[in-house]
Amino acid sequence: MAKKKKATARKKAVSDAEKEKASRLIESIGERVYTEIVKKHRKPNLKFPIRSLSNVKYNPRKGHFEILGKISTRTLSYNTVKTFAQSMRLLATTKNDLLDKNDIAGKREIYYNSKSWGECRFDHQPESDSLLDDMEALVGVNREQLGYIPEERGGDVAGSLVVIDRNPVSGEEVQINCAKLGSGAWSIPSRVEHLRFECKAKFILVVETSSLFQRLVHHQYYDTASCVLISMSGVPTRACRRFVRRLADDQKLPVLVFTDGDPYGYCNIYRTLKVGSGQAAHINQFFCVPQAQFLGVTPGDIDQYNLHDATHPLEAADIKRANDALKNDPFIKHHKEWQQALKDMLKMGVRIEQQAFAKHGLNYVLETYLPEKLKKKKFLP
Repeated sequence: MAKKKKATARKKAVSDAEKEKASRLIESIGERVYTEIVKKHRKPNLKFPIRSLSNVKYNPRKGHFEILGKISTRTLSYNTVKTFAQSMRLLATTKNDLLDKNDIAGKREIYYNSKSWGECRFDHQPESDSLLDDMEALVGVNREQLGYIPEERGGDVAGSLVVIDRNPVSGEEVQINCAKLGSGAWSIPSRVEHLRFECKAKFILVVETSSLFQRLVHHQYYDTASCVLISMSGVPTRACRRFVRRLADDQKLPVLVFTDGDPYGYCNIYRTLKVGSGQAAHINQFFCVPQAQFLGVTPGDIDQYNLHDATHPLEAADIKRANDALKNDPFIKHHKEWQQALKDMLKMGVRIEQQAFAKHGLNYVLETYLPEKLKKKKFLP
């Protein structure tokens, strides 16, 4: 028990140090802007890294997208005075109301909070959302550590895992056994840095759709395969990605990903989980899972499992996404296996969903497909 208390104390100390560092950095930005205006009578500026796929490279050694050197400079002028003032006010709110008071806020709350900012209030939430992303890149600390919580759910977890959380008010330790939740699952919180784990599983199976996740949970597939099941419900949230990464690193577990067989599942869902995104290139090193491998569904599965009559024609958006990835995505361009998979899909002209295996029986996916895939161990990178 004494060791657990010491570990919790160390975690809290690290968290406090990070908050203090972020607070000091924000204060130094404010002091620099004040000095430029009041003492040097010059127009101050703020420099932000450009957050897009065109400003990243794929680093195969580190296993994630890295941001390149393109910078956007926001200089105080007649045309930028409102945006500049909003930037400074958002920094002040972050330091004074969140970091210094150890409080939290959602994006929507920040948008409404700005209504008290007078002329520099936000007229629409996309404005505040975009500026919050800019501020995260400017400060160099992910916004969860700054106190901002996402509106979306983090994902669901079931299986051979005990998550050790703590009561946010009392600090008391709380243990969640993810194999003892009946027919339900544990929801990943918005902030996961403080969590600790006890795990006997052999691997992590990350699933795209909630319906398939529920089927696997209903039949307690996590016991059969000795795994931890995690549902993404589409493109994984930052909290979900960070949780998978922390669990995999902490317990030294392989990560297998199971999505639909379509360009969106490959190039948006899986790619984002594994190497990150251009939009979040400044923090990809924390929010990606380089050890992830792709289990399925692949174009080759259509032939192997006789699923031709369970496919759907590719739509124009699918074709465009696949071609864009082949041409512009650094991750796809690095891996010939993924290039071939997309080319095969385009040649076949079809996409396939996870649920297509139900053609052979409702439980075919857990009784036949997954065991065969796990036995062969032939996964896409």
